[in-house]
Amino acid sequence: MLILNSGGTFNKKYNLLNGELEVPYNNEAIEQILKSMDAKYDLAGVIYKDSQDMTMDDRKMLVRVIMESKDDTFVIVHGTDTMHLSAEFLAEIFDDRKIVFVGAMKPFEIDNIEASLNLGMAIGFAKAVNENGVYICMSGHVEPWDKIQKNKKFGKFEVVK
Repeated sequence: MLILNSGGTFNKKYNLLNGELEVPYNNEAIEQILKSMDAKYDLAGVIYKDSQDMTMDDRKMLVRVIMESKDDTFVIVHGTDTMHLSAEFLAEIFDDRKIVFVGAMKPFEIDNIEASLNLGMAIGFAKAVNENGVYICMSGHVEPWDKIQKNKKFGKFEVVK
């Protein structure tokens, strides 16, 4: 299993100088969570962006990394605003791998419980699921990418029928 970090709120840190939340160019939040687990996972920082700034070139970079990897199972930490767009793009390309997108509504630095729970669920699901596909793990749900969506009004992900 390979965990790919593409940034998003999950990773954001508060900048004391300008008062803004920024995506740092590191994997510290994910590394802290992984330290608490018995198993070891490969982790690669690929893109360090707010998902609203993700471009098609960024999504193509994720595709290249996945294609070049020896792994067949991936957890992608991604911002929640455009997670569905990246998941849809990868689903059009891959049917021979397990890919689980995960993120957080609040930065790990501000509330480490949600981010930790989501990442732990995503890893556990990726290890347990037998069917290849692209999934989203958020708000206590893990579903195929097209069966879950962000409810911006309530700030959570919901299963859609």
